[in-house]
Amino acid sequence: MHEVVIQRMPAKDFNEYSLDDFVRHQVVTECWRKVDGEWKLLPIAFTEDWELDKCRKEAVDILQRAEKDLISFIAFQNGQGIGYITVNTRFIGSGKQYLQLEAFQVSEPYRGQGVGKMLFAKACEAAKEAGAQKLYISAHSSKESQAAYRALGCIHALEIIPWIADEEPCDVQMEYIL
Repeated sequence: MHEVVIQRMPAKDFNEYSLDDFVRHQVVTECWRKVDGEWKLLPIAFTEDWELDKCRKEAVDILQRAEKDLISFIAFQNGQGIGYITVNTRFIGSGKQYLQLEAFQVSEPYRGQGVGKMLFAKACEAAKEAGAQKLYISAHSSKESQAAYRALGCIHALEIIPWIADEEPCDVQMEYIL
């Protein structure tokens, strides 16, 4: 495997076409849901796939917000974007203790190779430097996504941010202590 390079945005090598070969594919068979106050793994099946226009929309959004309200890191291999993570710079929570991890994606062929761990570490370091105590994460509820967040040390959020939870009601609200 060629070297993976992590760059903070604005990255000189990143443009609207940098995610053209990005594979956002996930076959989901089970998801976590809160049932009668308890978390249960339920048989919920669907497949997520991004088309080229969605990849370009993500790239443009990262580019436009990079110097405004996002801390963003891109993972590159051979000049192609293979993963990214974005953190909103607006403090949230009752004690303004959180910065929100907005997006965290690794292209399917590169999952399980440490790319996500590298991106997450960079985002945590930058969020801590910005003054955050914790990251707030509205995380995909699939069995695999939850296992990945747990492996990184994320836990269920101690404080639920209603407007974020309402936006994605099937997500699991999590946090990471910096």
